[in-house]
Amino acid sequence: MKELTKTKVYVGAFLELPERVGKTVKLEEDKEVAVFKLSNGKIKAIENKCPHKGGVLSEGIVSGEHVFCPMHDWKICLEDGVVQEPDFGCVKTYETIIVDGEVFLLV
Repeated sequence: MKELTKTKVYVGAFLELPERVGKTVKLEEDKEVAVFKLSNGKIKAIENKCPHKGGVLSEGIVSGEHVFCPMHDWKICLEDGVVQEPDFGCVKTYETIIVDGEVFLLV
């Protein structure tokens, strides 16, 4: 069985990422990831498009481990990408790593 190898995509220096402010990382022409440094120091990454109307999640407000879509205030968990009820849906989440103070997405 062949193992899948993930590609590291550079995000930035950990110390230079502002807390609770999203950063957009472009993966492909039409694929973006929103990366957030939480106040507890965790780095979370999710698809940069709200499942409701496509709001840019990197422009949303972060509270705890959630981001609120800037268009219609949908609350999305940064841990698993699930939208909080009564709304519904989810976005893809991405694994992140920190190597020598540098943050990477694993895709």
